[in-house]
Amino acid sequence: MKVCVLTLFPELFEPFWAHGIIRRAIQADKLAARTINIRDHAAGRHRVTDDRPYGGGCGMVMKPEPLTAALAVAKSGLTSATTLLLSPQGRCFDQAAAQALAASEALILVCGRYEGVDERFIDTHVDAEISIGDFVLTGGELGAMVVIDAVTRLIPGVLGNADSAGSDTFSDGLVEYAHYTRPATFNGQTVPAVLQSGNHAAIDQWRQETALMRTVLKRPDLLTKREFSAAERAILMKWRQDLDRLLG
Repeated sequence: MKVCVLTLFPELFEPFWAHGIIRRAIQADKLAARTINIRDHAAGRHRVTDDRPYGGGCGMVMKPEPLTAALAVAKSGLTSATTLLLSPQGRCFDQAAAQALAASEALILVCGRYEGVDERFIDTHVDAEISIGDFVLTGGELGAMVVIDAVTRLIPGVLGNADSAGSDTFSDGLVEYAHYTRPATFNGQTVPAVLQSGNHAAIDQWRQETALMRTVLKRPDLLTKREFSAAERAILMKWRQDLDRLLG
């Protein structure tokens, strides 16, 4: 996958490209990543990229000319790219969106700043607006990194274990099952015996039940529209019977 980020602060991305899964993906030629400095495409001696909003109001608005010029450079090598604007008004980014974007050949992420971006640029050039949550940041750079990280780990061959992404939290609409590692006992707390049994069928059953239980306790909102599988219905019926016995 090819990724290009349009930003006023390209230096923020240098350490991002240089560590962890992103670095490994770049080294393995699974990800080609670059930044374009929007300011380099602004006119005049002072390279101004923002101006006062028409109609008055606080703050400044990013000008359409430098954004359009920077995007043209990005698209010159990425003709099939999807252009995304990081924006509080965008669709809330989630695992389903990450999975959809992971199928793209190329992505261009535009990082807004100040009070926002001139609407004419959005109307003409942006395919979709994306938000990483219902809060406001000083710019889109952190959001762009979140999107790139989530999408990159879904690219085939990026993760060491091919099953890792498929078992992630939210990949199947549930939070992930509980994890344990050595030592077997820590501060008086012991790893569940089933995980030490070597019985893979029992382990899978335990993980499925644990994931469902953790979702009920931590993110019940994920279950409101869920179509439960036969196995999940069996687990829920067992809980119901256990509760009925307790309630007498």
